[in-house]
Amino acid sequence: MLSLHQLRCFLATYEHGSLTAAADELGYAQPSVSEQVRNLEKTLGTTLFRRVGRGVVPTTVADSLRPHAERTIAAAEGARRAVQSVVALETGTIRFGMFGTARLYAGAGLVADVLARHPGVRVELIGQNSSDVQEDLRRGRLEAAMIAVPSVSSEGMQVTPVARDELVYISTDREKLTSPVTAHRLAQASLVMPETTWRSEDSTRIVLRQMLHETGRNPQTRIEVEDVETAVELVGMGLADSVIPRGAAEQLIPRLAPDASWVSMRPRQWDVLAIVHRAGATLSPAARLMIELATKRIQEIAEPFGPRVPSSSR
Repeated sequence: MLSLHQLRCFLATYEHGSLTAAADELGYAQPSVSEQVRNLEKTLGTTLFRRVGRGVVPTTVADSLRPHAERTIAAAEGARRAVQSVVALETGTIRFGMFGTARLYAGAGLVADVLARHPGVRVELIGQNSSDVQEDLRRGRLEAAMIAVPSVSSEGMQVTPVARDELVYISTDREKLTSPVTAHRLAQASLVMPETTWRSEDSTRIVLRQMLHETGRNPQTRIEVEDVETAVELVGMGLADSVIPRGAAEQLIPRLAPDASWVSMRPRQWDVLAIVHRAGATLSPAARLMIELATKRIQEIAEPFGPRVPSSSR
């Protein structure tokens, strides 16, 4: 009966033109390789090699067999990898990139979704800012991530928008919230802004700079902080106003700044959230699972970009 072991010995012998060299490559004793080749010849009812000096020369039958043997071995290896991927999904570590604000209102639910399906896995959500996460993607530390589009370079990346999150102006001064905030009013505002380490690349600030372009000014920050929670707390203290994604405002204001509220911009401004991975990449089952679940979670909170992602039938 023809076996994968026989085909591996055949291919090694064919490539090296020597049973001894084939045995060295495979890590077997030379008599073992010889026996496997003889058994293959017996199964096929033909001669595959002729002895010439200390080596062997393939016959025309061997020439015909070689591509079929290579495809068979490749298919078997593909099957092995597929099984290993499924096993890893049950017991391994799942890593997914997610910038800070999105993780704020979808992270815990996303982890819960994963563990509900695969209770044996370990989960890592990686990243603070979109540019930070994108660097991990480029370096191969992550397979896929959800990040905000304005701060993303699409070079070498496949970018799939899945939702958009409105940027809103938050304040404790109710007079400032009676009508949408224009570029002129924003240019005069005293703001506390998060993401200070990434201030030049932060998606929200990029959108605001574009909004203020005609005024010839940049948003004026009175206070710079790292996390959006601190920014919202400072707004609640009446020390400054801020512009943050609506999803974060709805999550944080009741808890951290109950005297504050929010209003839209005029024209309305948006952070576009996208799934990003390396262009042409073959994603693992774990990465595809995280993309499905993260997209579903975000589309339940932010405005879907295109059709909602259905729940998996698995």
